[in-house]
Amino acid sequence: MSRAVAESDASSNNLDARVNALLSRSRRNLGSTRLRELFIYAALIACGLFSLLITVSIIGVLLTETLRFFQFDEVTVGNFLGSAQWTPLLGATKSFGIWGLISGTLLVTGIAMALALPLGLITAIYLSEYAPRKVRDVLKPVLEILAGIPTVVYGFFALMTITPFLQWLHEGFNVYNAMSAGIARGPRCFPQVCSLAEDALHSVPKALRDGALGLGGTRFDATIKVILPAALSGIISAFLLAVARAIGETMIVALAAGSRPQATLDPRDEIQTMTGFMVQMAGGDVSNFGTEYFSMYAVAFTLFLITLSLTMLGNLVRRRFRETYE
Repeated sequence: MSRAVAESDASSNNLDARVNALLSRSRRNLGSTRLRELFIYAALIACGLFSLLITVSIIGVLLTETLRFFQFDEVTVGNFLGSAQWTPLLGATKSFGIWGLISGTLLVTGIAMALALPLGLITAIYLSEYAPRKVRDVLKPVLEILAGIPTVVYGFFALMTITPFLQWLHEGFNVYNAMSAGIARGPRCFPQVCSLAEDALHSVPKALRDGALGLGGTRFDATIKVILPAALSGIISAFLLAVARAIGETMIVALAAGSRPQATLDPRDEIQTMTGFMVQMAGGDVSNFGTEYFSMYAVAFTLFLITLSLTMLGNLVRRRFRETYE
């Protein structure tokens, strides 16, 4: 009897030892898991704070240098916001009317969007509603390759190919003109419009498509009357993001549009955009302590406000027209 009791006690002790070992191992694993999770969490917080710090630093530099620009005697807020004459390099007759640059920027952007928005939306509708899966899987990556082409290539293509073709069509086109830059900028924004609009259309529930077809509508009716309205918020957001990207485009307009700031609606004329002027000033041909140099920061800050306004408008539109489905 005593031997059996002794064996039972030994077995119980062995079991307790195993349980304690397992508990100790589990505590160590849990501690290491929590440590890893804490490290990952801290890394994510650090990345977020770093991005926020970079953004705040950029805004701070732009704002500070813009305020220094308005401290010069030849610069006034009234001239900057109320004039279209931008001549910062003409000695005693300097003028800093931002509307000359804004006009050129909007003209080129309007031409680019006239090409990119309808073509991008039509292509997105085809990919989402009509194209077979194999065709979509091949065509969509091919279209997105356009976004990977360097912008300087588009600029040289506009200068060496598009402009001579336009001059062949009409003799009124200058060597540098808004039409050539706008046409070259359109394909640059086309993949963004197509991809984002296609994602918005593809996210519409299949039940809406089946319901429209079940009521006797054709695929075209279902697309135009049901799917497009349901995806309207995403499509408008894609349009606004493409506009903001087109406004901020640099190398295409710097090479193809010219360097003559003027308020014009004639796409045959030479113009200068806000980004084109910043490239000109960043080339090192002016003093780092002169009015011309600091005017670059004022133009950059104005461009930042325009793109920020478009981004905020896109968020408002998405919230206003967003559809929620169960």
